[in-house]
Parts: sequence; C-alpha cells; structure tokens
Amino acid sequence: MNAQTRLDTAPLTEPVDRAQVRAFTRELRQQGKLSSNVAGIIVFAVVGVVFFFIIGPVFLGVISSVVGRSSLSLVAAAPLLVFAAVIVVIVVGLIRGVGGAGVRRFRLDRFARANGMTWEPGFAKPQLPGMIFSLGGDRKNSDLLRSTSPRFIEVANYTYETGSGKSRQTHHWGYVALKLETPLPHIVLDAVGNNGLFGSNLPVTFGRDQRLSLEGDFDQHFALYCPEGYERDALYLFTPDVMARFVDNAAALDVEIIDDWLFLYAKRDLSTLDPATWQWLFTTIDAIDEKFAQWARWRDDRLAAEVAASRNAGTAASGAPAPSVPLLTPPPAGVAAQGRRLKRGFPVWTVVVGVAVVGWWILTTVFGR
Repeated sequence: MNAQTRLDTAPLTEPVDRAQVRAFTRELRQQGKLSSNVAGIIVFAVVGVVFFFIIGPVFLGVISSVVGRSSLSLVAAAPLLVFAAVIVVIVVGLIRGVGGAGVRRFRLDRFARANGMTWEPGFAKPQLPGMIFSLGGDRKNSDLLRSTSPRFIEVANYTYETGSGKSRQTHHWGYVALKLETPLPHIVLDAVGNNGLFGSNLPVTFGRDQRLSLEGDFDQHFALYCPEGYERDALYLFTPDVMARFVDNAAALDVEIIDDWLFLYAKRDLSTLDPATWQWLFTTIDAIDEKFAQWARWRDDRLAAEVAASRNAGTAASGAPAPSVPLLTPPPAGVAAQGRRLKRGFPVWTVVVGVAVVGWWILTTVFGR
C-alpha cells in the first residue's frame, strides 16, 4: 500500500451517524466480539439508587431548609450547588465515555474497510514472539487492524500488567507486526531518541557483548543488538541503504526482528483516530517493505551444518555409513539455534542500585559498630 496516494483517512474524522454506531455495537455483541455492558448498567443502577433514595432526600431536605429561611444565603447554598454540579459531571462523563468508545470502534472499522483491512476489538494473550508479548499478566491487544496484501501486517495497541496490590502497574504499548518471507536472526534496534533518564525504554535488557556498531551516523539513532557470531549476517541485512530507510522513517520506534516477524514498538497507542499517525506508519512500512526482498535471500550456513550434524549423529547411532556429500545444498531457510534468541542482560541502573545497597550495608554493619 502506498500511504501517500492510497490511504483514505476520511473515516477517522468525518461525522458519524449515532444510529449506525449503536447498530454496529449491537452487532459486535451479537457476534461475541464485544462484552455486554452489564457492568456499566450495574454502576448506573447503583449510583441511581444511592442518589435518589439516600442522597437525594437529604439533599432536598437541606435545600428546603435553606430556602425556607427569610434570607437565602449564597454561602450556605454554594456547597449544595457544587455537589449537584459534581453529580452532573460524573453522569455526563460516564455517558460520553461509553458513547465515545462506540464511536471510536465505528470509525476504526470504517477506516479499515476503506483501506482493504479488517478491524477487531482485540484478543487476550496474543500469540506473537516479540519481547513485549511474554511479560506480565492480563496481556491483551486492542483496536487491531490487519492487512494481508502484499504481506501480513497487524497494527494494534497492547497492555500488560506487572506487580500486585498497590504496586500493580499497567504497561501501554503500540505495535506494528510484519510477517517476513523467511526466518532471520534475532536482532533488536533500540531507538536512541525515545530513551529515558535511566537508558533504554525497552522492557528487557540485552547483553552488551551483543551490541554491534554500524557505519555512518546509524549509532546516533539506534543501538543494534545481534547474537554473537552473527555480526556479518547483521551487516548483510543492514546495508547502508537499509539503515538509511530506518533512520529516515523509523527513528522514533524500537525495532525487533525475531523468527519470521518484524515488530515496530512505541510506548503509546499506534491504532488511533489521528490521520497523521496512520500516514506516518504506512509511510514507514512502505519504506522498509521495499528492502525485504533482499532479506528473503538470506540463508544461515550454520543451519546446514547443524542439520547435517544431527543426521550424521542419527546415522552413527543406527550403524549406517555416513554420507560423503552434504545432504542439504544450498542451506535451508531458517536460523541455527544460537541465532534465534538474544541473551538477556541486566539494566545498568539495577547494578548501580545493587552496589549502593551493598555499600550501605557494609558501612552500617561493619564500620558502623
């Protein structure tokens, strides 16, 4: 898809028919794609009962008492007016929140249809191999848009939770998933521009001995990690023209290549009602998609040796003579075991904190006596 000429963003902003929105919401519930609004109805019912049967009579009694006096004091009536205004704001906010979610779903569905994609409300525990999809609990994506031509593309928002009780935290991400034509080594491009005070904003850390420095100003935009022994393969994949595409179009996104997937990550929603965000995303996809053809030609020589060694071991165990010529030429598509996953590391700030804690303990227990 050429984003500049073919992406129709009008459905994201044009006026909508509220009746169509309600009909679309009912259709989603009938299809089982959207949970019923029972919880919201219960909340409204409880608020109504409490207000009309408990707070309401007390509120009216106080007003009658104030109004019944010879002179109505604005100072006395002010808290009552503030209370009434708060109730109105809460009710209106709840109504708009429910209605706004329906309009958002309707707009994204129409936007997807206008551009040859499909929209789904989302799924729990998406089965994707990227680094963010195996962390924490209550994992789910939302507002998921998919395209299958010319390749499989998925854009969605994603959340997962860590901790418990008061320390529970919800982590928000947006991602783009692109299906590749062949498995590739596990490579991560950690965007420098979105790092925070304590370094990388990625949820996991990779061993620094896997960091590969590339030519030009690429290192100013990305920190590239590849498995040890796969440096030449990374250079084959990230030629100067490929590096230029990522710098020019994806410098604000973290990138992960794993198995036969490429992921683009951002710590914000990427499936939005903002036309500019969609134009940027598909411009980025178009730019790097043009280079995937050369990636499809990559083969891992180690895999052929790995398969041959495995077969030779099986032949030796059976007592049959080993073949005198390689069994697989050229190498098959795939990645040898040592290139499939990067080794994890420890964040620098955890090491600093650990050293500080140990130092404090030594000072207080050994020298503090």
